Amino acid sequence: MQNKPYAQIITVGLAIFSMLFGAGNLMYPLYVGLQSGANTMYGMMGFILTAVCLPLLGLVSMILFDGNYETFFKRLGDSVGNILIFACMIIIGPGLVIPRIVTLSHTMIAPFLPIPFLQTVTLQSSFAFALLFLGITLLATFRENRIVNLLGKVISPLLLLSLIIIIAKGIFTADVPVPSMVTPLETFKSSFMIGYGTLDLLGAIFFSSMVIHILKNTMGGTVGFSQKRLALIGLKAGTLGVSLLALVYIGMSTLSMYHGHGMNATGDLFRALAFRVLGTHGALIIGTAVLMACFSTAIALSAVIAEYFQLTIFDRKIGYEAALILSLLLCIPLSTFGLDYVMQLTGGPLVSGIGYPVIIAITSCNLAYKLFGFKPIKAPVAITFLVALVSYIW
Repeated sequence: MQNKPYAQIITVGLAIFSMLFGAGNLMYPLYVGLQSGANTMYGMMGFILTAVCLPLLGLVSMILFDGNYETFFKRLGDSVGNILIFACMIIIGPGLVIPRIVTLSHTMIAPFLPIPFLQTVTLQSSFAFALLFLGITLLATFRENRIVNLLGKVISPLLLLSLIIIIAKGIFTADVPVPSMVTPLETFKSSFMIGYGTLDLLGAIFFSSMVIHILKNTMGGTVGFSQKRLALIGLKAGTLGVSLLALVYIGMSTLSMYHGHGMNATGDLFRALAFRVLGTHGALIIGTAVLMACFSTAIALSAVIAEYFQLTIFDRKIGYEAALILSLLLCIPLSTFGLDYVMQLTGGPLVSGIGYPVIIAITSCNLAYKLFGFKPIKAPVAITFLVALVSYIW
């Protein structure tokens, strides 16, 4: 029994890692290594600031708010809070992130699929793949209380193992790094913005809420349960999860730094690099890495959105299962538009240009409120919104 808390921390930490390490996370660190070349160390510093430190801030904030994202956002007022929560749910669900996961996974594994029709990315094959991918996600997400164990004990170990094999082989066979065409400072700045595109702060906020909710349900009746113990387990597990995230990012950027010669920053970069490192016999490992990364985040996001639909949109008038089916059906249309279109939305004004800076400001103010008693939030967030809006227009 003494070791049980440690086993729980490891399981939850691995689950948090796999929730955050989704489709985009297979691309972005590779872009850093490819564009930074010999300056990858500076690129990783910028990338980790936005792709690892921001999610960690979100995780700590949500633990301090006891996993209640409504209280977290409604410090701005009920109406504004409700609008922001709804907008975030659309972004991480049918309006961007889940379709991005579906289209990217199809782009990456199309040549490995056993059905010839799915091996070319077209409107029709994208629709069929979306049905298949989201159908499997539905089955994996149907029992909400089992999600953390599924992610922490099955998906995350498979994901880590496949990535370690690819990264280790790449480092052991490394030769000359890709030449860098920019200065270390320019590398730092551009990689900082690449990390920004992961949108993992949003994921951390809502995933932490779900994990804390599930931990409460599973630990609530145990001896010695307390909010302090729950918060401590959440903090340790979250630190483990984001630490793994940082280590994998460093490994993947190193992979593209040494093996990215002649390649372009496209959606199939991971597949191309992994093939270069492992050869054609590595198809199973490559496919496992892609599918585990994509399914892990899709499963977690689907559960978050289904719970929001059930409790908030429909006010408990429908069950979790019906809300889950509805949320996944809404993801199908955008999943057929192709990767390029979905990636353009990621960099659009409503997401990266204006929306994300506002979420960062809210997180920072809420963290300062809980740690130091800093009460202002409306003015800092309004200023952030105006500056982001003017910067984007200008």
